[in-house]
This record gives sequence, C-alpha cells and structure tokens, in this order.
Amino acid sequence: FPNQYTEQEAKKLGVVGWVKNTSQGTVTGQVQGPEESVNEMKSWLSKVGSPSSRIDKTSFSNEKEISKLDFSDFNTRY
Repeated sequence: FPNQYTEQEAKKLGVVGWVKNTSQGTVTGQVQGPEESVNEMKSWLSKVGSPSSRIDKTSFSNEKEISKLDFSDFNTRY
C-alpha cells in the first residue's frame, strides 16, 4: 500500500505531517497547515486516496488551531 500518492498530494497542497499504515489495514496520520489546505487534504483523503486504496470511512479528530507547525515536511512512517 504505497503512501507516495498521499505524500505527493500533501506536498502539492502545502501541508505537513505524516501518514502510517496500521496492522488493522487502516491508515492513521497527522496533517498541519493553513485551514484551507488542511480541508482540501481531508477531502482528498475522504474521496480520492491512492489508486490502490478502498475508502470505507474517514474520521478526523483532535482538530485545533496551532501557533506553529510541528513538522517541516510530509512523510510516511513505518
């Protein structure tokens, strides 16, 4: 399950954070950036995703405004 498409989309939208595949066959991660860009990323994750993925449902939580970014780029964690 390649996350390169997620990384490409994040970089295109200018958001930072990470994504990781879980042993349960789901994906978890964190996205930070301007609100509009984060919302676009959420929409992409909910409706598009990587070509090999099947999206049954998405859940976003712990949303809050931050004063500075915790990450400098977007990458895949293993």
